[in-house]
Amino acid sequence: MGIRQTLAWPDGRRRSARLLLLTLSISIALSAAAVVSAQTAPAEAPVDEANPLVGTAPLDRPDLIGNAPPPGEPVYSGQTSPGARLPHSSVEAAPINNNIALTYPNGVEVPYYYTNPTMIGFSGGGGSSYGGRAEPIIMPVVGDWSVPPAYSQSYYDKSREIASPGYYSVYLDTFRTTAELTATQWASLMRFTFPQSDRSNVLINFPEHGGDVEIVGNQMVRGVSKDSGGADGAYFVAIFSKPFASLGTFSKAPGDARGWGIGDKRVEPDQRKISGSFAGSYVTFRTKAGETVLMKIAHGTSYAQAEQRLRDELPGWNFDGVRTAARGAWSKLLDRVQVTGGTPKQRMLFYSTLFQSFASPRLVAAKGEKFTDTNGKVQTATHDRYSPVPFWDTGRNQIVLLELMEPETMRNVMQSELDMAREQGFMNTSFHGDNAVFMYLGAWERGIPFDYPAVYEYLRKNATDPAGPRHYLAEYDKNGWIADIVPDGNPSPPYAGGKAGAATTLEYAWDDFAMAQFARRLGKMDDYALFLKRAHNYANVFDKSVGFVRGRTADGKWIAPFDPGEPYYNFMMKEASGWSTLWLVPHDVSGLARLLGGRQAFTAKLDRFFSTPYNPKGICRDCTGLIGQYVQGNQPDQQAAYYYDWGGQPWKTQALTRRILAEMYGSDASGYGYPGMDDQGATSSWYVLSAMGFYPVDPSSQNYIIGSPIFDDVKLQMGNGKTLEVEARNNSAANIYIQSATLNGRPWTRPWFSHDDIKNGARLVLTMGPTPNKNWGAAPADAPPSMSPMP
Repeated sequence: MGIRQTLAWPDGRRRSARLLLLTLSISIALSAAAVVSAQTAPAEAPVDEANPLVGTAPLDRPDLIGNAPPPGEPVYSGQTSPGARLPHSSVEAAPINNNIALTYPNGVEVPYYYTNPTMIGFSGGGGSSYGGRAEPIIMPVVGDWSVPPAYSQSYYDKSREIASPGYYSVYLDTFRTTAELTATQWASLMRFTFPQSDRSNVLINFPEHGGDVEIVGNQMVRGVSKDSGGADGAYFVAIFSKPFASLGTFSKAPGDARGWGIGDKRVEPDQRKISGSFAGSYVTFRTKAGETVLMKIAHGTSYAQAEQRLRDELPGWNFDGVRTAARGAWSKLLDRVQVTGGTPKQRMLFYSTLFQSFASPRLVAAKGEKFTDTNGKVQTATHDRYSPVPFWDTGRNQIVLLELMEPETMRNVMQSELDMAREQGFMNTSFHGDNAVFMYLGAWERGIPFDYPAVYEYLRKNATDPAGPRHYLAEYDKNGWIADIVPDGNPSPPYAGGKAGAATTLEYAWDDFAMAQFARRLGKMDDYALFLKRAHNYANVFDKSVGFVRGRTADGKWIAPFDPGEPYYNFMMKEASGWSTLWLVPHDVSGLARLLGGRQAFTAKLDRFFSTPYNPKGICRDCTGLIGQYVQGNQPDQQAAYYYDWGGQPWKTQALTRRILAEMYGSDASGYGYPGMDDQGATSSWYVLSAMGFYPVDPSSQNYIIGSPIFDDVKLQMGNGKTLEVEARNNSAANIYIQSATLNGRPWTRPWFSHDDIKNGARLVLTMGPTPNKNWGAAPADAPPSMSPMP
């Protein structure tokens, strides 16, 4: 407990404040009234509540992680980064304690895993989905050092590791050196406080794919990567605050297959240029005890652009000033959501997950700047250009949060995606869905101005051209479903291959419903009819004889054997079991209820879903955060806890969402654990939205489904300047059930509300109690909208 709190404090002033609050709480503990008052007292500033270490650790309770991971692998953490960055940052100054080059231990390139005890280096550039491809890697080393991929790792003191929005600091015990990181929009600034030594080194190198590195003069290192996807532009320029005492270069030895070990390296003292795999430089300083050496680094489409960014954003060496400015940028954003009540841990988790929700999309180029487009051509941005949206992940929830809070940013994100579609001929997608339509239709439903007819051309092309990114589209069009291939032998436990035919059918049907609504808004009624018919295709992979979505072979037969508890990776399902995939019909929850036998049978099936023990033979790395068969750690069923609002039992949604918020986030020993991967803000956004008391089950609609807020009061300043307030009266850890509600002073019996209800500002008041009110929100007429009527 003590260590966890220490890690959450960004500086000594906050630590003193925490101790003062602790002393005060003890002194008033004898008064019950005072305790209640203290629980509802104003919290710290939101920026001081946020801890970027949240999401970097895995869950550790066996009942929550099931049988994951496979032997020899770590449990998936949220795979977030605690590095210093700005909202939607172009760059991030971040720690690296995972030796990806040697072990690739997490399935994706994860640079930081909270429990790892040694630091490998730091990155100061842009990154891909999880930051693992950020480059170059920078490491201060005192004394002897080893070339990558072995690296010179240092033990570091967890009690002295500090992370706050825009700042990161760690003490490297092995080298008796403090490393501090902060950032601007386009550049990173690092401050190393060295001991007395004639061999205080800084190593800068590319990963395995390598590149060209050059030491220029007596204070600059620059280079160009052979993998331009690894940073914001292939070029970097790093400048130091102090001249080098000595220098040299290194790389992987030519012809060496292993890439490491004595005699297998290529180290060239006093040399200034090198090319090849793991190409890098070392620069050495003579330092006094406590002396600081600073390094600033920027990337670009050329050395000239990188240098210009350094001149524009870091003309001097005012580390503390840059840190303060970064904190101010985060404070301006996080201050737009004010919460009262809840516990200190809940507030910490809320603002930490809100912080992580702005990890993507990443700004690639500001208007007027040069950038490299998807065809490898250098272009000048006509608007702020953003990185691709991971639609299968953040398109389900985080994008809605951004539409609520940052509509102007979202207009540039949408234009960026439209530009990429024009460059490539098709709209971007991810995994096996075609979910870009969710973002565009959801934005349209929320009143964000855009050229929607222009984007429809590419959305429609994705949905109708078999040569496009919708895999197996011709088969889907012909049969109304996508078959799978039964491998030789027994497919249970599952194998990793396959077409994910059943799950892909569900994804396309959901996409098609959104396409139908989009077409109707444009007055294209023939397209509306076409896509609306296809939106019912999910029923073609529902096997009534077993009550589950199930794969089919090319001849239409149901795949056997079939075990709904097995987590299939690509065979029939996508990273999910039959239990999880069953609920992947957000556009027609009422229609799914009809397939399952009506409202009562639907809720009974949900009950079994959340209570059937998870005991598969196969291992799903992503399947952690378990309640029965429910998996909070991956996307396919994350909306399912809200389905009771359709089934006439919203009190079960209220209890479940509270349980998920309490058990799946920060319940581990560190207090930073997540279920599964965050996926660039998706899992974080689930917490943020659900903690406020509502969730967008279908992000393409304007409807928000009500759960149970954990705070007494939430004030969300929307992007249009209006405020949505959610007040939970009599709220507590025991009073989780809604007894009654009003919206803008009017009695409210529906367990959902629309964006139209709140767009001009709104106040939703929920009166809470310790036992369910089984009448509130239970009437069939009060159920949220769906493609089909409720049976």
